[in-house]
Amino acid sequence: MDATGSARAARSSGAETMSAVEQTRYGTAPRHVLGMGRTDRPAPREGQVLVRVRAASVDRGTWHLMAGRPYPVRLVFGLRRPSFLNPGRNLAGVVEEVGQGVTDFRPGDEVYGIASGNGTFAEYAVAKQEKLDRKPTNVSFEQAAAVPVSAGTALEAVRDHARVQPGEEVLVIGASGGVGTFAVQIAHALGARVTGLASGAKLDAVRALGADGVLDHRRDEIPQGRFDAVIDIAGRRPLAQLRRVLTPHGRLVIVGGETGGRLCDGLGRQFRAALLSPFVGQTLGFFVSKERGADLRALTGLIEAGSVTPLVDRVFPLAETAAAVEYLIDGRATGKVVVTV
Repeated sequence: MDATGSARAARSSGAETMSAVEQTRYGTAPRHVLGMGRTDRPAPREGQVLVRVRAASVDRGTWHLMAGRPYPVRLVFGLRRPSFLNPGRNLAGVVEEVGQGVTDFRPGDEVYGIASGNGTFAEYAVAKQEKLDRKPTNVSFEQAAAVPVSAGTALEAVRDHARVQPGEEVLVIGASGGVGTFAVQIAHALGARVTGLASGAKLDAVRALGADGVLDHRRDEIPQGRFDAVIDIAGRRPLAQLRRVLTPHGRLVIVGGETGGRLCDGLGRQFRAALLSPFVGQTLGFFVSKERGADLRALTGLIEAGSVTPLVDRVFPLAETAAAVEYLIDGRATGKVVVTV
């Protein structure tokens, strides 16, 4: 549906309307898939909070939802066309209204978190109260919107799956990306010695985040047998190569991967790691982020303590959401890409 048709449908419903990014089909080219329109403003159900969105962020998951890839994504979000309004999930903003049973928030509260259902590239979005927390007082709405999914994934990877301990040697592959910039800081906050692997132009930024060492992924060799933990974020390196840089009892956590085609993208490497792990001395695996409210609250504490600072590369207005997604998937971003509303 084009913007005119969308506006006509929204007006005819009699409900309050809002500006929003709309996606009516799957596709890999953001400008061909994401468009602006008007749609009904969502209403909070029991246990939900309606948020006036001030900022939302883009991540690799945004692209996967937009493209419907790998194809198993469509089993959850719609086989032929997406069931959601748009692929935005992170938000920061101000509470507009609360649903029945909501006790943690009230209108006017500044919050951030992960939305439910229709998407955050819009003037309003709803979220379950347990998926929200009060916005850290020492960051902007743009910085706060950069946190929920990416930093939550990094926290799970570093703390829960890599089980990083003080004094350990940790390698973060993809250290300049959205998840990677948080993983470097979280591992550093846990007392590890962190080496970040990224492109040469982004190494200074990785070092500024607290990395003890940096490696250019095109030029530098990764020392073999050195690392107690490797966090591989959207990497393409073969499993055998990753195992060689681990200590004999090191831990490998694969957070992402973009190779493998439409059916499975990088999932094949993850599954091979999990299948091999019981038969070797090293621990190899991957995980699906649980997106827990407790983790968001832990991140709030780290941010307010100054241990973690969201790194925002570039900010786009809502009408340029497609350009924001393109900027991310082209690999140009250092840190996070944010959309303001």
